[in-house]
Amino acid sequence: MRRSAIERLLPAAYQRACVPGSVLWALLDVMEGLHAPDEAILAEVDALFDPYRAPDDMVVRLTRWVAMDHVVASHRPDAPLPLPVGRLRDLVAHGALLARWRGTPYGMRRALEVATGVDGFAVDEPDDRPFHVVVRVPAAAADHLAVITRIVEAEKPAATTAEVVLAASPPSDQPTAAPSA
Repeated sequence: MRRSAIERLLPAAYQRACVPGSVLWALLDVMEGLHAPDEAILAEVDALFDPYRAPDDMVVRLTRWVAMDHVVASHRPDAPLPLPVGRLRDLVAHGALLARWRGTPYGMRRALEVATGVDGFAVDEPDDRPFHVVVRVPAAAADHLAVITRIVEAEKPAATTAEVVLAASPPSDQPTAAPSA
């Protein structure tokens, strides 16, 4: 708040006494300086809630606020993140869509794709096992199995069992080199 704005809040007698060089003038200058850091934060407060502009430590809180806290899992502030911060930012940005589709095969597939950055997840419901889903994980997402399992457990319907299966890696298109003699 500027010194002049603070001065306007004072009673008329104080406003008349507030002249350059007076103690009141100096006090209002100090008050202006004390307000400056808070006003800078308030001017940019929307950045705290934007998943792509928020500080990294705030993204973890935002992940919890959009009901994706099972992804972060650990409540210790010094625990390493299970996913890169960019993936968490994407989860927060898609939070409303994921909440709308929670408990559906599409919602589970979409949550897994956003969390890992890998496409190709399949959610099957076998005919011979009612209330059971099989989630097929593409080989490219194999290093995220712990997070994938937590997401599947949280995203599946409550009365459903789930199984996470790693798909076999596709054959390489690269020709193999002939052994040299």
